[in-house]
Amino acid sequence: MCSATTHRTNSLIGETSPYLLQHAHNPVDWFPWGDAALEQARREDKPILLSIGYSACHWCHVMEQESFENEAVADVMNSLFVCIKVDREERPDLDMIYQLAYQMLTQRPGGWPLNMFLSPEDHVPFFGGTYFPDTARHGMPAFVDILKRVASYFREQRSEIGGQNAAVHDAFRRIGSGIPEPGLVVHPELLAAARRELEEHFDAREGGWGGAPKFPHPTSIERCLRQWALDTHAPDSGALAMARQTLRSMALGGICDQAGGGFYRYSVDQHWMIPHFEKMLYDNAQLLALYADAAIATADPLFGSVAAGTAEWMMREMQSPEGGYYSTLDADSEGEEGRFYVWTREEMRSILDTDEYRAAELLFGLDQPPNFEGKSWHLQICRTHGEIGAALAVPEERITGLIDSARRKIFSAREQRTRPGRDDKILASWNGLAIRAMAHAGRLLGRTDFVASAQHALDFVRGHLWKDGRLMATCKDGTAHLGAYLDDYAFLIDGALEVVQAHWRDGDLAFAIELAETLLDHFEDKHHGGFFFTADDHERLIHRPKPAGDNALPSGNGVAALALLRLGHILGDAHFLQAAENTIRALYREIASYPSGHNALLAAVEEYLYPTQTIVLRGPADALGEWAARCQRHYAPRRIVLAIPQGASGLPTVLASRDARGGPTAYVCSAHACSAPLTQLSELGPLLAECEAVAYD
Repeated sequence: MCSATTHRTNSLIGETSPYLLQHAHNPVDWFPWGDAALEQARREDKPILLSIGYSACHWCHVMEQESFENEAVADVMNSLFVCIKVDREERPDLDMIYQLAYQMLTQRPGGWPLNMFLSPEDHVPFFGGTYFPDTARHGMPAFVDILKRVASYFREQRSEIGGQNAAVHDAFRRIGSGIPEPGLVVHPELLAAARRELEEHFDAREGGWGGAPKFPHPTSIERCLRQWALDTHAPDSGALAMARQTLRSMALGGICDQAGGGFYRYSVDQHWMIPHFEKMLYDNAQLLALYADAAIATADPLFGSVAAGTAEWMMREMQSPEGGYYSTLDADSEGEEGRFYVWTREEMRSILDTDEYRAAELLFGLDQPPNFEGKSWHLQICRTHGEIGAALAVPEERITGLIDSARRKIFSAREQRTRPGRDDKILASWNGLAIRAMAHAGRLLGRTDFVASAQHALDFVRGHLWKDGRLMATCKDGTAHLGAYLDDYAFLIDGALEVVQAHWRDGDLAFAIELAETLLDHFEDKHHGGFFFTADDHERLIHRPKPAGDNALPSGNGVAALALLRLGHILGDAHFLQAAENTIRALYREIASYPSGHNALLAAVEEYLYPTQTIVLRGPADALGEWAARCQRHYAPRRIVLAIPQGASGLPTVLASRDARGGPTAYVCSAHACSAPLTQLSELGPLLAECEAVAYD
């Protein structure tokens, strides 16, 4: 393999994305997506090679090392194509479109790296693939051979390509073009259908859904929790069991970082044992909120401990001094995936004393054959403290102390290793998820430091990414750019509403309202309902998606609809409620076709059918704590609690009118009906119980 010369740079050198900068010294003449590259392709009538990846992507690194750093491969790329490199985290619009196009062309799911070959005149792909090896192997042709064949096909089969491109355009036009049916009735059967689908595909042995590789599917777990609590008089114990088993299996497995907290991307096996070691902010944000909910729902201390460990990891390793949360940690360090995280017995013995090692050996399975590449161990929980105590004839309390000290030493020793790379760009959408999760966990677990972390991040967004009434999608080293997408607005509205519940600050609700108004102004489909992924003034691409289904991220339309429903109930604002209803109706056919693939939208459907219970608490700040604590004692997913102290300023009219009556006062509303003001905590309890689910056993 030939390496790139150290002095060579390409057009990526001026970008802020760490992923693009990783490729700035490749011998490939990479361009970022933009007018310069697209115009050159048109002018020279060259096909475009569009390569999409992200900084924590293992196979993206492999393909760079094998092909993009190879002078001979780069010469072929440069002579035959205009080469464009895209960070899918900064440009999810492009990734969404070309992943979908790949699926159309190949009838297979996509992934990263994604390498698509586009016609220069209209940017429609005519061929594509994911990872291509540098030499032919495993039934895959060499990348150079692919390049030459594609270029030859482009030169010799232009009319055929034109016909295929027209078919792709037509397919894009049909996607999401449905008009809501007149007189459509939103039916609770959607929720029951999703419940049946989740049970049908549930792994009753290991928890979760599907086989290897096994992903957490946070929105599916949340659907199970919400389904359990849907009827508080007859809770769905089977739905709770699916959520509980999945959360417990992941918490004890290798997908959870047993030494440092947080979760890896997915498990390469079906047992949650060996992960793909990258750590993503968005995975951890979603799982943090779920584990906090499960801790309240079940009173299982394991769930509270995992939630706390995840939040502490996010603050320690993923939050910038300025407040925003970073994006990802690499899977690799020192050129090897997982090297930072795995252990040999000798390494363990060198840092632990004899008693600590004996306990840790049984806890983490070091007494069993190596589970990582046949020579080392990735930590998972194999035995309970009680089982270890019985095996070693040591009291369980002593075992707990030994394991706590062992964990501290393991973490301290690991911190001395060469760390995986970190992508330190700050994305508005992922920060919205993280802000929500940190505020939610802080509120439920009584951790004011988590709430403060969320507030710090929200302040960063408002100070650095909110410019002239519009959001920017990304920020790196103080430079914010790229107009924001649906997910950025939807997730941040949702996050701001959670911050408002965790600790009232003047201005936070107003910011959520500003975000919502901008979302409606620039993203809403005014004719048919729902929200496009890109704004009305975004650059024109070959498709303007209106995404409905959940992927690694919850559907932006689902989160937007739920947040707008909640804002509408808080403010008594009909236009927010109507926009949410229009979204559900616009996407109803897609939801009905595969309910369990649209769980974020189903949360909005649920709160449309069974409206949110909104509780406004007013009174002196130091007197509201007990009332707020009672409101969040049990799992109540369809509840919003605003504890607004006397003296709060800038309140919307409907909130300003709900004033304290001599002391702490509660206003409880559901749908369009409100109780009389309550001035005794004992009066509040019966109204709360109607919306709470309890699973203490």
